[in-house]
Amino acid sequence: MSALATRRRYQSESDRLLPSTSTDGYTKVDKPPEKPDPEAEKGLSWTLPIFALGLLRYMSATTNIIHDCDEVFNYWEPLHFILYKSGFQTWEYSSQFALRSYLYLLFHYIVGWPASIFYHWLEDEKVRVFYAVRIFLGLISVITEAALVVAISRKYGKRLACYTLALLCLTSGCFFASTSFLPSSFSMYAISLSSALFLFGMHASAVAVAATGVILGWPFSILAFVPVTVSSLIRRFKQAFLSGALISITLLTLSVLVDYHYYGKWTSSVMNLLVYNVVGGGESHLYGTEGPLYYLKNGFNNFNFALVLALLFVATLPVTKKKYAPDLLIVVSPVYIWLVFMSLQPHKEERSDPYVCFF
Repeated sequence: MSALATRRRYQSESDRLLPSTSTDGYTKVDKPPEKPDPEAEKGLSWTLPIFALGLLRYMSATTNIIHDCDEVFNYWEPLHFILYKSGFQTWEYSSQFALRSYLYLLFHYIVGWPASIFYHWLEDEKVRVFYAVRIFLGLISVITEAALVVAISRKYGKRLACYTLALLCLTSGCFFASTSFLPSSFSMYAISLSSALFLFGMHASAVAVAATGVILGWPFSILAFVPVTVSSLIRRFKQAFLSGALISITLLTLSVLVDYHYYGKWTSSVMNLLVYNVVGGGESHLYGTEGPLYYLKNGFNNFNFALVLALLFVATLPVTKKKYAPDLLIVVSPVYIWLVFMSLQPHKEERSDPYVCFF
């Protein structure tokens, strides 16, 4: 027995590395490999972001003031006209210019019309319709932002997702923009969802949502969608191209038909808006001009240090590129594109840059 114990005590290095076959021996190599935690692989569940964002967006829908006169006269008034056959008309909605899309208004009509029927017997019917539309906008914001948070958690971990969720909940810019009845806010929803789908690896859907945000929302937001769209086309060209083309043709056709019904002539408000402001004929500088630092100052006012962190992301790439490049860089890059391009424009109409909300 003593000899056996001695032999066991002085086994060679190679013997000790082999798995033990005896019943009384146990080494580290006998231990089965640990299985990865399924919850860690899945990332955050949908419950936390939906609950947190839902609470904040409901507060925005019920307490947020109207910050922009365009929201009143270019969107609430025309929606009131569609619902109740009365309302003021701005020059953008005259058939001479036809700059505003009635298709965008009809998207909100699908909520306003049922609400007007449901509350028609109440004295404050129109007030309730107003809040119904706002809650609808807040719900879209919750779904798209929650999708982005979950996508980040599954690709980059829960910590980064929780930081993103905290910024979405706490920055004033997100609070204001999330329930604003403006095409730029609709494009904000679209870029959030498009980025989430891109991180999920659903490239065709990401391009389809991007096309929707540009055509149904704000055409100038196409700049913010370029990185995700181009990257999706490179990775899944056929599927991404077909989905984007199908959605674009469908929405443009619907827009022309709807505009014909309301303007009384064949026209495209999407193309009219681009031609008026880009090609020529627009006099946007008449409505005020700002210096090149306007968006930086306004962005810091709305998003505080979230804007600073977004701008510093590129500086961290030499250290973090192995983990975050290229996908996260693609998702964040619209911040730089948007700030550079819009800062060069003399007229800066958008009082809140919604795209910083998600980066």
